[in-house]
Amino acid sequence: MAIGDVLPKEYGYVVIVVVLYCVLNFWMAFQVGGARKRFPQHYSYPLFLLFPTKELKYKVAYPTLYATESENKDAKLFNCVQRGHQNSLEMMPMYFLLMILGGMKHPCICTALGLLYNVSRFFYFKGYSTGDPMKRLTIGKYGFLAMLGLAVCTISFAITLLRA
Repeated sequence: MAIGDVLPKEYGYVVIVVVLYCVLNFWMAFQVGGARKRFPQHYSYPLFLLFPTKELKYKVAYPTLYATESENKDAKLFNCVQRGHQNSLEMMPMYFLLMILGGMKHPCICTALGLLYNVSRFFYFKGYSTGDPMKRLTIGKYGFLAMLGLAVCTISFAITLLRA
């Protein structure tokens, strides 16, 4: 039995959208890394080659996750960048699960909802990174609607399985 016999050919779009989210996540991770202090020379070899002596914005060394205002006047700005990425990581397992399962029955709908989620997550991060957490919701709020739609598609898939 070939994979094409089990999944609709449009499922490939679902896979592409999930991979695009991975690319977005890598980009967010680099934004957080760029917001930290100069990379120490003993830190990760490839990153040191990319940023050998560049002074970086908020001076928060690894492995510290969040800055404290007593140590850094720009702590809130750094923490907003970090939090935007962290929230995206927290949502990723649910997003992937709903995309992968819901897309088995509704690949085109899930592709569209996944693209909406990816775009809204980009703007969520950009808004959060301004230092004003409320700006994350300007366009980022539509990601929650996309997740709701993905949940409906996944429930529809579950009902189909139960009735088979």
